[in-house]
Amino acid sequence: MKASPVADWLEVPADRSGRVSVLPDLSVPGDPDVFVIGDAAAVLIDGQPVPGVAPAAKQMGRYVGQLLAKRIAGKAHDEPFRYRDYGALATVGRKFAIGTVGRWHLSGFVGWAFWSIVHIYYLIGARNRTVVALNWLWSYLTFQRSARLIIVEEQQPTNDR
Repeated sequence: MKASPVADWLEVPADRSGRVSVLPDLSVPGDPDVFVIGDAAAVLIDGQPVPGVAPAAKQMGRYVGQLLAKRIAGKAHDEPFRYRDYGALATVGRKFAIGTVGRWHLSGFVGWAFWSIVHIYYLIGARNRTVVALNWLWSYLTFQRSARLIIVEEQQPTNDR
């Protein structure tokens, strides 16, 4: 696996995976006005790399947004980025998921139910939450596997004479 070629675009140092080596405020060394976040950033917290997962990227985005808002307001922002691991969840199959949340380890149906609730909770908008929950419920009750396909048939030329 290799990271996005952001380091090449910015012409800055990268780690062996191609991630941009950033400072504690997620800025590029030598350019305090350029920030790299998400799995394109090589971030070390207490000597450990921050994982390239969506929750880390969301936290980085929130951090940089707050930093920029403080800059615009003329306020100092001295705190470095801190990643907080809230746990991990993964669905394995129908009625089975695994996860850790703090000291709690979840698996089986309980893990799957928790995974479902968390997934729906983090969707944007009540309409999306409702639609996804109802689709999942219908698929669960009817044992249907859904796939969203867009099929476009090629139109044959017509000879209008």
